[in-house]
Amino acid sequence: MAQQHEHEQHRMAEVVRLLEAEYPDAQIRLRFHTPFELLIATILSAQCTDERVNQVTATLFRKYREPADYLRVPLEELEQDIYPTGYYKAKARHIRGCCQALLERFGGQVPLSLEALTSLPGVGRKTANVILGEFAEPEGIVVDTHVARLVQRLGFVQTANREHIEQQLMALVPRSHWARFPHLMIAHGRAVCRARRPLCSRCVLNHLCPSRQDAVP
Repeated sequence: MAQQHEHEQHRMAEVVRLLEAEYPDAQIRLRFHTPFELLIATILSAQCTDERVNQVTATLFRKYREPADYLRVPLEELEQDIYPTGYYKAKARHIRGCCQALLERFGGQVPLSLEALTSLPGVGRKTANVILGEFAEPEGIVVDTHVARLVQRLGFVQTANREHIEQQLMALVPRSHWARFPHLMIAHGRAVCRARRPLCSRCVLNHLCPSRQDAVP
């Protein structure tokens, strides 16, 4: 068992090395300048493309600069301002709840620990680790749809449960790459390892992948 785990660690290290060479500029696509802006953008990104979020925040971040700004306007006005991102009523509630908590418990500043971040309304491990990955040290690995799909195809996990995937990845991916790993997976998932018709013939991980289309059943 230990030998198998060591083998998978070596295989994962090779995956990371190859993807680093392939996507040296891989990074988060959301646009932001501060932890607070990233918090808002990440809340808005649920069930929405990063491109659409960036279109909305280009105006939003000029109008709302700090937590108190989101509490000064009527809820309906905030809902209208974020309407294009979808699920705007729930997102507006989460944003207002977060801003209230930031002012009451954290002096208006975004805390940079997993425990504190996940205590905020509407903030789970994924959102927390997105923020920590950009401004501190992540305490886990962000698992989005691209990450989940790729690590399953690569045979590193045999589950669709995001929490279980994260725990298994934390045991395989070097901690120094916890923040970087999701960006590499997402870049590869968008460019090559697509949900439909993955471009296996163009994949730098082809020789490491048990799901490649030319693999023998």
